[in-house]
Amino acid sequence: MKNIIIASTSTIYGSDYLEYLLPTLQLFFKGLDEILFIPYARPSGLSYDEYTTVAQKSFKKIGISIKGIHEFKNPKNALAQAKGVFVGGGNTFELVNQLYKKDLIKDLKKIVENGTPYLGTSAGSNICGPTMMTTNDMPIVYPPSFDTLNLIPYTINPHYLDADPNTTHKGETRETRIHEFHVYNKSTVIGLREGSWLVVKGKKIILKGKLTARVFRQNEDPIELAIDSILDY
Repeated sequence: MKNIIIASTSTIYGSDYLEYLLPTLQLFFKGLDEILFIPYARPSGLSYDEYTTVAQKSFKKIGISIKGIHEFKNPKNALAQAKGVFVGGGNTFELVNQLYKKDLIKDLKKIVENGTPYLGTSAGSNICGPTMMTTNDMPIVYPPSFDTLNLIPYTINPHYLDADPNTTHKGETRETRIHEFHVYNKSTVIGLREGSWLVVKGKKIILKGKLTARVFRQNEDPIELAIDSILDY
């Protein structure tokens, strides 16, 4: 049975890395003493070691150690033996590029579908859907495919921002970008605002956090998804 947390972000305003999620993660990873971290997204160009250290500091607060997948000679074996997995945020293009380059997409999908607890934040959440095509990131590299894990039948747009009616900025809003996506793609998009996350248990998907989510369906007006709502799988 799938056991997944899909979080919009790792850090909300005024808090440390993962701080707002730690009580939830303590229960989510209960009984585990170590989880595998995938640092391939490299936010701000951090090295894998630097990024892993950031995650280690946070998980230490709830008594869980972190091991980076890059520390293993065989990443496929590391995934197969993982008690839990955390895929951090950063650049989704680079994350997906490395997962394909190391031939890990199918391996990661398999262990999560078989019940290994999975935490994704930002880019690590975006890849839970069928494709990465609603990422907010710059295309700094060219992955072999935009297809991702397809763990849920929704495309995730992390860090969803509502349009500011008082701004003088005339560039595209997040909603505009998603409408552009829907010109060519049918997949329903979940806009996850900062501090909100989806909990996936088997085929049940529940919105958690302090903010509603915005749901976009092709050729329909967007709607708000209330906290604790259950999504139709």
